[in-house]
Amino acid sequence: MGAFKAYDIRGIWKKDFDEETVYRIGYFLPSLLKADRIAVGRDVRLSSPTVYENLTRGIMDAGANVLDLGLSTTPMVYFATNFLKVDASVQITASHNPPEYNGLKISRTDAIPVGGDSGLKDLERMVKEDKVIIKEQRGKIIPRPEVKDEYIKYMKGYLPDLSALKIAMDLSNGMANLVIKDILAGNNVSYILDTFDGSFPVHEPNPLDVENCRLLMDKVVKEKADVGVEYDGDADRVMFIDEKGRFIQPDYVTAILGYYFSKKEKGNCLQDIRTSRSTTEYLEKLGFNVTSWKVGHAFAKMKIREIKGVFGGELAGHYYLRDFGNCDSGILASLMVLSVVADLKKQGRTLSSLVDEIITYANSGETNFKLENKDGAIDALYERFVKNDKPNKVLDFDGYRIEFDSWWFNVRKSNTEPYLRIVCEARTQAELEERMKEISKIIKSFN
Repeated sequence: MGAFKAYDIRGIWKKDFDEETVYRIGYFLPSLLKADRIAVGRDVRLSSPTVYENLTRGIMDAGANVLDLGLSTTPMVYFATNFLKVDASVQITASHNPPEYNGLKISRTDAIPVGGDSGLKDLERMVKEDKVIIKEQRGKIIPRPEVKDEYIKYMKGYLPDLSALKIAMDLSNGMANLVIKDILAGNNVSYILDTFDGSFPVHEPNPLDVENCRLLMDKVVKEKADVGVEYDGDADRVMFIDEKGRFIQPDYVTAILGYYFSKKEKGNCLQDIRTSRSTTEYLEKLGFNVTSWKVGHAFAKMKIREIKGVFGGELAGHYYLRDFGNCDSGILASLMVLSVVADLKKQGRTLSSLVDEIITYANSGETNFKLENKDGAIDALYERFVKNDKPNKVLDFDGYRIEFDSWWFNVRKSNTEPYLRIVCEARTQAELEERMKEISKIIKSFN
């Protein structure tokens, strides 16, 4: 069953998983999470109604009730987990993946994610091996439409004064359409792809790929907007375009969130192992204690709780917020960034001026290498740069981050795709190119 991943269940519908798999997942979830009520939401993918029907039939056959949230953003399901005080929730979504994909994001009490090491492996074994015995007292479906209104009300509590801003937004034909216009009603916002379409006909709902942001970049420049905002398919991630039409690398947005929170409180914050030194050093200058950790929401949400972090961010565009149950919310993060843009405008400054202030290193972004012998390549890079050289620091909890005075790189295997991923950074562009050339040569020798 190829759909069981490190963070969630996800794959190509009817190839990696099907109706029977989803039914069995639904059946075994109540016993796995000791839950007699499970909140279930779904996105607008074309396969989501079928997934919902089979998942909920399984839950009810196990004797548990389904609290039906209807169409939902993923963060709305996290919100519902706490608002409804349930011990389990499921969002049916494949997030940013192409339309032929679908999946399940499962959470337990307090919206704590169920990942590979916290229940998914047990669930996979149960789905494969255990027997289904339908309970005499079946569960039922209980609609909970009020959750959407409560969620919008909660988000509006963070709405800053945006009256001076011109904002452009790409909703990616996805779940942000459900709530964002209600939240931002009355503001000067220009939208594109602002209808539901689970076939995602214009671009994939993945704004981390800059090509999927081209429409928005052009719109920002053409309309002279102060900022562009683009959400992914389930609205748990968000990317930003500055007023010059430039894509802002998401780890720099973590620094922008630092600017936002520094006006309110200092404390601990979280970044992933791939994060730019530009961001780390900027946050430290603001007075935050910065912790680096593994990539992925299942890891980040546990770590931010452990360090009592105020906020955290990832290179993939997930932003974790203590005030949102330590969960990620693309829309809440965007309200905070918009607050910063509004504050800058009052000072006669632009978003690009802050981004340029943050960036002090040349950065490669995340580069993917498709190869079979990923472990061999990682070992060769370790041999070359750790055993032969003398790095200042080596982090080894998600691949390796190997740090030197003037440069560093992270090498890690993707948890969801057949790639070896590299991020490299140096003080100068020339050194960055030289280091990337050597790293690439070593990796390609394993192809």
